[in-house]
Amino acid sequence: MWWMMGESGGQYCPKKSDDLCGDVCGQESSQVSGMTRIRCILRGLDVKTYIFLFAVVPMCILGIYIHGQKFSYFLRPLWEKPPKPFNVIPHYYNENVTMENLCRLHGWGIREYPRRVYDAVLFSNEVELLTLRWREMYPYVSEFVLLESNSTFTGLPKPLVFSSNREQFKFVEPRLTYGTVGGRFKRGENPFVEEAYQRVALDQLLKIAGISDDDLLIMSDVDEIPSAHTINLLRWCDDIPSILHLQLKNYLYSFEFHVDDKSWRASVHRYQSGKTRYAHYRQSDNLLADAGWHCSFCFPRISDFIFKMKAYSHYDRVRFSHYLDPERIQAIICKGKDLFDMLPEEYTFKEIISKMGPIPHSYSAVHLPAYLLENADKYKFLLPGHCIRESH
Repeated sequence: MWWMMGESGGQYCPKKSDDLCGDVCGQESSQVSGMTRIRCILRGLDVKTYIFLFAVVPMCILGIYIHGQKFSYFLRPLWEKPPKPFNVIPHYYNENVTMENLCRLHGWGIREYPRRVYDAVLFSNEVELLTLRWREMYPYVSEFVLLESNSTFTGLPKPLVFSSNREQFKFVEPRLTYGTVGGRFKRGENPFVEEAYQRVALDQLLKIAGISDDDLLIMSDVDEIPSAHTINLLRWCDDIPSILHLQLKNYLYSFEFHVDDKSWRASVHRYQSGKTRYAHYRQSDNLLADAGWHCSFCFPRISDFIFKMKAYSHYDRVRFSHYLDPERIQAIICKGKDLFDMLPEEYTFKEIISKMGPIPHSYSAVHLPAYLLENADKYKFLLPGHCIRESH
């Protein structure tokens, strides 16, 4: 077969076909264009391979782009361990039981006089929830401390909402310490940096308000509302933990959608000068059971939802512009689904799967803040059966 070899001793290359790919061999192959090579490769593929390359692969890439966050959250149990369990303290309460007996049931003593209580919050735009919060705790709070910024955590300018609505809060005016702080407006910065900056400013405002050692300091967001009887218990009982987290019933959009009882970030501190710092993370292993309510995204207007979605620390969850569509938001509220199309933030596959899908509707309005039920017409958007929100 020597006469069929090239002069250079190259490979066998018969010239019995006019097939384009037949010329891609030997010395001639170096003269063939890249496009011709690709055409030759594709001609060697069957139909199933074509389908895989041009249909399945692009669909997989699109699916990862759209639902990649879901995959990450679903696989969370593989890469993140659950936090250390809390030491849950049973909570005893009945309006007909004396405070002395309630303190004794918790293993605490009774004081001769109650501690002073300071309720300190960072405020954004939650006028209605702030009203419910302050009305609930008003009998037992010595000083209300509120800090407002002209910047969101994400660096967007915002009006001073509390300042423009201050007339609604005349009932706390004699006990109110109100302050403002200018935002730094650093766009693109991690929003938790701006949040921490504002919390440090709140520490300074507390000193201006006159807080002193052994006063009770409530650290929680506006939508994390301790029950009145919880605050009254802690101000009267002696020997309570120096830092105590509060277990709150967790709601979404209104008190119609009860998520779980796992909200824990709210806390009560026996203030210590030079040591106590305002924060919103875990600071103790002690958790007082059934101590109030956490109502997240509980707004009366669709515009409030859109503002918070763009303004709060987890703004990165708005991955697509259509998430901010008012009609979409309204439909999601009534169905009890997730605004950001996310999976539950849990640490076991069992808990993730059990919470997938819409939150079941609740028809109970028992043991909610008294002011809410006394003013149900004004706050009906927070009650079961009233999911429709104002469009503006």
